[in-house]
Amino acid sequence: MIRVAIIGAGAISRAHIEGYLAFPERCQIVAVADIFVEKAEEAVDKFGLAGQARAAADYKELLGQGIDLVSVCTPPYTHAEIAKSFLLAGSHVLVEKPMAASLRECDEMNEAAAQSGKILSVVAQNRFRSPMMKLKQVLDEGLAGKIVHAQVDSYWWRGHCYYDLWWRGTWEKEGGGCTINHAVHHIDALQWMMGMPKEVQALMANTSHDNAEVEDLSVAVLRFDSGALGQVTSSVVHHGEEQQLIFQGAAARISAPWKVKASVSKENGFPQPNPELERQLQELYDRLPEVEHEGHKGQIDNVLQGIEQGTPVLIDGHSGRSTLELITAIYKSASTNQLVKLPLAQEDPFYTREGIQAHATHFYEKTRSVTGFSKNEITVSGEK
Repeated sequence: MIRVAIIGAGAISRAHIEGYLAFPERCQIVAVADIFVEKAEEAVDKFGLAGQARAAADYKELLGQGIDLVSVCTPPYTHAEIAKSFLLAGSHVLVEKPMAASLRECDEMNEAAAQSGKILSVVAQNRFRSPMMKLKQVLDEGLAGKIVHAQVDSYWWRGHCYYDLWWRGTWEKEGGGCTINHAVHHIDALQWMMGMPKEVQALMANTSHDNAEVEDLSVAVLRFDSGALGQVTSSVVHHGEEQQLIFQGAAARISAPWKVKASVSKENGFPQPNPELERQLQELYDRLPEVEHEGHKGQIDNVLQGIEQGTPVLIDGHSGRSTLELITAIYKSASTNQLVKLPLAQEDPFYTREGIQAHATHFYEKTRSVTGFSKNEITVSGEK
C-alpha cells in the first residue's frame, strides 16, 4: 500500500485527493498539510479521511515519516523547497504546475530526484485526456504531413477579484500570470507534440486587472528547427473560454478538440477537399483507444504504476522543466522586446527567480490581498 501525503489544501488539492481515492487498493492518504491547518482539517473531514489521515500545519512534520508519495499542491514559489525536501527524505513527488518559479529551481529539483533515485513528476493532466492523447498519436503517425504551423488558443476569463488572493498576481509568489498558470497546460502539450522551438518573440499586457503585477494576456510567435512557426495566445480576458490546439500539416489540419480537414490543389492552385485523407485520419483517430483514467486521476495512476513497476512516468521533471523554459522565454521576450533564442543559459538573467522579479515587466503593484475565499465570495476588489 502506497502511503500518500497531500501538501497544500487549496482548491487544486481536491483533484489530487479524489484521484488517490479512486485507487483504494493501491494507495492510502495518511496526511494532509497546510499552513492554515484548519483547511487541512476540513479536507480530512470532507473526504472521509478521519482515522487514516492526520492534519498538519507544517509539511516538515511529515519528513522521514514513511510517506511514499507526496502531492505538492501549494503556490508555485514553494514547490522547489517542498519537493527537494521530500525527495531527499525518500519520498516520490508529484508536483502541481508550474513545476517551480525558475529554471534554477527546476534544475535543483531534478538533481534531488537523481540523487535520491525517486520519481519526480509534474502535473500536466491534460495529456491524460483522450482528445489530447489521441492527437499526439495521430501526429506521430505522420498522415497529416510535415507540420508547418501550430496554434495554441488558451482562452480563459477571470474577474478582477481573482487576483485578490494573497499569492496570486505577483512575480515572487505566482511566478507570472495567465501564461504560466493557465496556458501552461497547452504549452506543455505543444512542446510534448512538437518539441522545443529555437526562437521566441512575444508581447504581453495587463488589460483588466490592476490588482496584479503580472500579465493577463500574452501573444507569442515561435520558430522551430523544422521551419515551422507557432503562435501561443495566453489569456484570462477571453469571454467564452474556448481552448484549442491546432496543427496545420502539409497534407491536413488536425486539432484538439478533434477536427480534421484536408485539401489538395486544383490546377490553378486553389484548394479542393481531400475526403480520402480525411477518412483515413478519422479512422485512425477512431481506432485509437480512449484513456482509461482521465485528468489528474490518469496522471496519478501513471505515477502509481511508476512506483509499483519501476517504469518511467509520462511527465518527469525534465519535461516539466522544458515547459517552464518555453514560458520563461515568452516572459523574457515580452519584457525586453527582444527575440529570444533557446535554450536559455544559466547565466541568463531570467534563469533565477530573483532575475525574473528584477527584469520582468511589473504592470501594477498589488496593494490588497485576502488569505482565502469564503464560499467563493470576496469583497476586496469592490473597496476602491
